Amino acid sequence: MKRTGVLSDDIEPTQFKRGGFRATAGPRLTRTPDSGCSSRAHTPFSKWTTEQVCGWLEDIGLGQYVSLARQWVDSGQTLLSATPQELEKEICIKHPLHRKKLQLSLRAFSYKTMEKYSELDHIWVTRWLDDVGLPQYKDQFYESKVDGRMLQYLTVNDLLFLKVTSQLHHLSIKCAIHVLHVNKFNPNCLRRRPGDENKTSPSEVVQWSNHRVMEWLRSVDLAEYAPNLRGSGVHGGLIILEPRFQSETLAMLLNIPPQKTLLRRHLATNFNSLVGPQAQQEKQEFANASGHAPLTTTAKVRPTKLGFTHFRQLRKLRVDESADYICPMDTGTPPALSGTPKRTYGSFRGISPNLARDSDRLEKAGSKN
Repeated sequence: MKRTGVLSDDIEPTQFKRGGFRATAGPRLTRTPDSGCSSRAHTPFSKWTTEQVCGWLEDIGLGQYVSLARQWVDSGQTLLSATPQELEKEICIKHPLHRKKLQLSLRAFSYKTMEKYSELDHIWVTRWLDDVGLPQYKDQFYESKVDGRMLQYLTVNDLLFLKVTSQLHHLSIKCAIHVLHVNKFNPNCLRRRPGDENKTSPSEVVQWSNHRVMEWLRSVDLAEYAPNLRGSGVHGGLIILEPRFQSETLAMLLNIPPQKTLLRRHLATNFNSLVGPQAQQEKQEFANASGHAPLTTTAKVRPTKLGFTHFRQLRKLRVDESADYICPMDTGTPPALSGTPKRTYGSFRGISPNLARDSDRLEKAGSKN
């Protein structure tokens, strides 16, 4: 710094150097977000020091366990070889989804390449819940630190633990996860802004957010009922991919009285035009199948085993011990997706071979209510 009026150029200004600390910096600034990342990137996790492991725990949102981890962890190998029971005993990870998050994050170190979903943190997931029309679960997902990696491995019991009991909301989350998977976990794959309503295709509708569906309702002269979709879990993926989601289901969610037949007929006409002839035919075939039960807005999903010891048993499960994933992703790309490049979602009911089976499973669970 030079004083006003000083004409001497003998003193050169000190070159700014990034990474230094202010003289008044306290303990809060002793570790910047990037400090330690460069050294960790070139070191196997098993050889990480205690401080490196603790810094990593803070980075993934599990900072509340750092104090106990600092006393127990000698190196990264300590966590790699720990059992769920040891994690619960030594660093008091009693929250089943925190333990699941840690195990999945540790498993990721064995992958040669970093997957796209690993870039989506738990804060992004809360914004994603807004997009799919389920903001009422943001607090539970945030407290459980559910991130993009965990979305693929959420089970029915995990959603129940997160207080998601509605069968319709289970299906909404399942379809939304599948849309993410098909789009390779692109964080901006959902469409929020309205476009040309006369040139929409099912492959575009499947990427509509909850807000975009509400904009479509306003464009078809149903603006009065559009606000009723807030918190309903209705988004483009649910409309297109779920074979039991019919215009009658949407009418119930919009609270259109049954006696308003002309209004419901108007909604059905626009709904069928929106989903397209192929999805409309598949929905009709599914509705005509034997043993079909229509999708209701009040059906609940119950856990497989009821009782006071249910959640105690959940705490002891490993990541791979439950194959009851809400949206299984290990089935590979379905033939419909590889056949026609222009139709990204191909046969809508066939987008996931497990879609119909999962719907039947949730339907049976909901019928017990």
